[in-house]
Amino acid sequence: MSMNHSPIIVFDLGKVLVDFDYTIAVSRIAGRSVLSPAQVEQFFFHSPLLVDYESGRLTRPDFFEQARQATGFRGTMEEFGGYFADIFTEIPPMIELHAKLRGHGLKTFIFSNTNDLAVEHIRRNFAFFQNFDGYIYSYEVGAMKPNPKIYESLEELAGRRGAEIVYLDDRPENVAGGAARGWRAIVHETPEKTRAALKKLQL
Repeated sequence: MSMNHSPIIVFDLGKVLVDFDYTIAVSRIAGRSVLSPAQVEQFFFHSPLLVDYESGRLTRPDFFEQARQATGFRGTMEEFGGYFADIFTEIPPMIELHAKLRGHGLKTFIFSNTNDLAVEHIRRNFAFFQNFDGYIYSYEVGAMKPNPKIYESLEELAGRRGAEIVYLDDRPENVAGGAARGWRAIVHETPEKTRAALKKLQL
């Protein structure tokens, strides 16, 4: 198989290449606000605010202002952004797997429901993040997985379709969105299972 016809490997970001723990952000933001950690968590994850931000319907200043009004946060937007984004840790076996695939000459892409605060933090702190051929973010596309629009954006960026795309994501509903387009889509559960799945595809 010539390199021109090699598949591309598409990685979800959170829980695949980096782990995250929003309770870190919740406790830091609560420490500077009038709400308890439980109330801050309820606000961020049971209101449409984060989805609106990661869908590109809210800018960073809009997101901060709504969060500030709701929580009584007493710091600056920069402080808030630092607390909100500093929640990530690398998943070393997956970083190694990505490097190995790159070493075989395969093109790789990031495909993530995310926001600009998270992307800037990860780009600044994790060297592996520079080594991809392209990046599709929900907040830039204006749609979140499993909305077909974001999958179409990846296909356009990569110039690939169907089985030419191998896709790793921890969320079954997002994997199903890729499989429906003929992508070779794998539910990522552990690095070992994902390595085995790629081996079956001779990758």
